[in-house]
Amino acid sequence: MKRHVLALTIGCCLSVAPLAAAGEPPAWAYPVNPPDLKPRAEDGVMRKVPDSSASYSVTQLRDRFIAPVWHPGDHPALPKVVAEGRKPNVFACGFCHRADGPGGPENASLAGLPAGYIVQQLADYKSGARKTSVPKRNIELMMSLSKDLTDEEAKAAAAYFSSLKPRSNIKVVETDTVPKTSVAGWFLAASKSGDTEPIGERIIEMPEDVERFENRDTRARFVAYVPKGSVAKGAELVATGGGKTLQCSICHGPDLKGLGGTPSISGRSPSYVVRQLYDIQNGARAGSGAQLMKAAVEKLSVEDMASIAAYLASRAP
Repeated sequence: MKRHVLALTIGCCLSVAPLAAAGEPPAWAYPVNPPDLKPRAEDGVMRKVPDSSASYSVTQLRDRFIAPVWHPGDHPALPKVVAEGRKPNVFACGFCHRADGPGGPENASLAGLPAGYIVQQLADYKSGARKTSVPKRNIELMMSLSKDLTDEEAKAAAAYFSSLKPRSNIKVVETDTVPKTSVAGWFLAASKSGDTEPIGERIIEMPEDVERFENRDTRARFVAYVPKGSVAKGAELVATGGGKTLQCSICHGPDLKGLGGTPSISGRSPSYVVRQLYDIQNGARAGSGAQLMKAAVEKLSVEDMASIAAYLASRAP
C-alpha cells in the first residue's frame, strides 16, 4: 500500500461455503434481496427507539427522502442533502448511512472519513469507476443518484460526515457455529427458526436488534461472527503482510485510523471491508486510488480478506 492510496471506504438462506470458488464473490459478504422479500407494511403504529422522544411511522422510515433523527444531541444539524436529499433522484444521505453516519453491514460508515475522500468516491460512482461485483445490490442506488448530485451537495455531505466522530458499534465473536440467516434488506438477520450451522470460512454479521436497525436508529449495534483464529491471522497479515500483501499501517497510519487523506480502516463493518477488497481485486472498484490498492490485494484469498476484516472490526474506530 503506497502513501496516499485511496483504500477502503468513505436477509434467502445462505448455505455453508468453506471458500468461494475462484472468481466467485462470497455470497455471505454480498447479500442480495430475494424477489419475494416484502417490506414492512404500514400498520398505523408509530415506531420508537430507546432513549429517544422521537417517533416515526413505517411509511416515514421507508421514505428515502427522510433521514430519521432519533438522537439530535448526538450530532450537529443535518445539511439538506443529508436530511432530505433532493427529488426526484438524490436520496437523503442519512436515510441509508443514518443521521450521524454509522451506516450498517450493507453500506459504509461515513463518520470521520476525510472530506476529500468522500467527494472522490462520489465522483467515482458518477464516472462508473466504482461499481459492484454483484449486480442488483443496493450500491446501484449510489451509482444512480450520483449522476444527479451537484458538486455543492457532494461537498456539503462530505463536510458534514467528516466532522463526526465514529463510534464503536460492532462486537466480534470467534465461533465454530452461527445462527442460520436470511436476507432482510441487503443485510443478514438470524432466521426465526433459531437453528445454527457451522460458520466455515464465512463472516456472519447482523444487527443485535433487527427492528431497531430497520427503524434506522443511529445507536443500533451489530455482532460479527468470525471463524476461530481469524482475528490473530488477520492481525498478522495487517502488521506484516504475511508474504501476501503490504503492511496496512504504511498508508492507514500506525493506529489504522487514517493518515492525511487516507481513510481509517479500524472498527469497520467486516462484510463491507471484504466487499471492498474483493471489488478492488476483480476490478469492480477501479478508481485511481483503487488502482494503487491492486498490488496489495492481488494475492489475497477470500479467507485472507475475511481474516483481515475480522481483525479490523475488532479494533476501536
